[in-house]
Amino acid sequence: MTINPDLQGRSYPAHEVYDVGREKIREFARAVKATHPAHFEVQAAQALGHRDLVAPPTFAIIVAQRADAQLIEDPASGIDFSRVVHADQRFIHHRPIVAGDRLVAELHVDGVRAMGGGAMITTRAEIFALTDADAAATGAREAVATTTSSILVRGEGQ
Repeated sequence: MTINPDLQGRSYPAHEVYDVGREKIREFARAVKATHPAHFEVQAAQALGHRDLVAPPTFAIIVAQRADAQLIEDPASGIDFSRVVHADQRFIHHRPIVAGDRLVAELHVDGVRAMGGGAMITTRAEIFALTDADAAATGAREAVATTTSSILVRGEGQ
């Protein structure tokens, strides 16, 4: 199946809440070799002015990839994940991610470019923190990060 060029401009709404926990931050920090005490000790994070542990900057990828999954799993996309090669990832942080955040992400397909028998797809995930218990109804949320990702979907025989 070929990649659907009409994907460009499509958006996928935020649907799954990701609860950021202290242990998730600690595990991620260990995995990426981030050693700052603010990733492990609440007092160290609070000394820097944060309410709780601070996630390493690349922690946003966890939420972004959950949003990307909506595109990959969309049968109309034509994407065979076994043919995907990750090409690029960028982060813009509007504020740090901290333990206790409840995050959601909206996914936007910003580009689809044919390349041989395959395609380069660029997506943007806008990550928000829900700011109150009724945020789903009130829309109360705060911008946390924007991630931009490019994937190459290899064509047949590539």
